Amino acid sequence: MGISNWTRNKLISWLSHESKCPADHLSDFDRLKDEIKVGDVLLVEGQSQISRIIKTVTQSPWSHAAIFVGRIRDMETPSLRKRTSAYFEGRDDTPLLIEAILGKGTLLTPLEKYRPYRIRLCRPSTISLEDRRLVISYVIEKLGMDYDLRQVIDLARFMFPYGVLPRRWRSTLFHHNAGPETRTVCSTLIAQAFQNVSYPILPVLQENDFGYKELTQRNSRLFSPLDFDISPWFDILKFPLQSFDDKASYSKMPWKEKKES
Repeated sequence: MGISNWTRNKLISWLSHESKCPADHLSDFDRLKDEIKVGDVLLVEGQSQISRIIKTVTQSPWSHAAIFVGRIRDMETPSLRKRTSAYFEGRDDTPLLIEAILGKGTLLTPLEKYRPYRIRLCRPSTISLEDRRLVISYVIEKLGMDYDLRQVIDLARFMFPYGVLPRRWRSTLFHHNAGPETRTVCSTLIAQAFQNVSYPILPVLQENDFGYKELTQRNSRLFSPLDFDISPWFDILKFPLQSFDDKASYSKMPWKEKKES
């Protein structure tokens, strides 16, 4: 017997409620806003219950990922401009992300939303211009998809040895065609977009029957925000409040003087 809509909504509300963000994020958001590029992946350290679950399961500070799609007015393809406009009621010069949010689905969000958060940019450093366009087209076409809470549970189950799990708990994650196509989570959506153009994130290196090494795409449902952070094919960009122009300029930072004991 399934849970009622009331119970489901209450659970989602509790899981997704964001507590107060830490005040010591020490990032220059305005600089990030100026330098972010279409196709960059934004990692976020969330403060909700679902964020804590993801951070615990993945042993990472990053609980959420979103992809920057730029401004509606700058989109060259009319069909993408039209579809994006249908999902966003704000100004057409607003810098936008696409993300999957529990209880809301896949949607457009102003970049400004993440000003108070600890964040990091992951840039696909060698992707071609055409493939970047295809990645953005892919995520825009997925707008409106629901959020797959089951997948978060699946990811947690994946951390345990398969044989230890009771049969009824054994996740469909281990089967080839797992999960409905109308649901996703933040990392899966972005991973699918890059895998769609064969851009590597963390592929699996295997040896075939002839002894040759070959790469295999991972199941997109197994990706977490951390994977974009540690991928060698993504550059990591940070924007500290205090930037250094030379090797010794850190010595000029406004450190509080130590009191003599």
